[in-house]
Amino acid sequence: MTQLTHDNIRQAVRDQYGKVAKLENTGCGCSTTSSCCDESGSDAKIASMELGYSIADVTHVPEGANMGLGCGNPRAIASLKPGETVLDLGSGGGFDCFLAINEVGRAGKVIGVDMTPEMISKARANAEKAGYENVDFRLGEIENLPVADGVVDVIISNCVINLSPEKLRVFQEAYRVLKPGGRLAISDVVATAELPEYVKNDMAAFTGCMSGASAISEIESMLTAAGFEAIEISPKLASKAFIRNWAPGSKIEDYVVSATIEAVKPRVS
Repeated sequence: MTQLTHDNIRQAVRDQYGKVAKLENTGCGCSTTSSCCDESGSDAKIASMELGYSIADVTHVPEGANMGLGCGNPRAIASLKPGETVLDLGSGGGFDCFLAINEVGRAGKVIGVDMTPEMISKARANAEKAGYENVDFRLGEIENLPVADGVVDVIISNCVINLSPEKLRVFQEAYRVLKPGGRLAISDVVATAELPEYVKNDMAAFTGCMSGASAISEIESMLTAAGFEAIEISPKLASKAFIRNWAPGSKIEDYVVSATIEAVKPRVS
């Protein structure tokens, strides 16, 4: 891809999720329609519980923070500890950030990065409304993180890296900002079969978290090239049940599934 193509993709994603940020209650997940948003208006709490969140998770966050986006629950594999600094790639309305701050406590810190101004504004408003002081939402691209070197203990992300046209760069940036021994805990979509050309070339499918999916072997190679070790990618075949609803009738679930992606930055690099 050329840099112009990269920028065109980023702009399409930014535009789509800017629209999602303006909706009151999406209950989305990802889809080719309405920018990763289910036009039926299904409840975001129900959508999130289908992705692995608990009733407590979807209840104890500021109203509007949970938009039902994602393809899993990265916190379920993050093993967050009090006092840790957490970075959320593609933080949206702040849902995972607010859940994370409850785990790391007052001694910890959570940073959310999103390239969509509307999402950042929404997340900041949600944080102010709920009185969170140790959550910092920053406008920026995940390929060029507005975060200093070696300051983060854990990086989480929920169905966002597939949207990047420069995934190796994302993993390189993740490696840069992590402390030695820091870890990745990501939920994302991965390709289990070669995507048809018409899907690859469909921008709606890209912004809908489908055509940008990489094969597991490609993700492993990129993580290794970035310097990570202890790489573990676990496809969740049960995710086909909700992925088929992203593009009904397209059989997209035959090509992509949700997966957890874990990796560690070596203590001596």
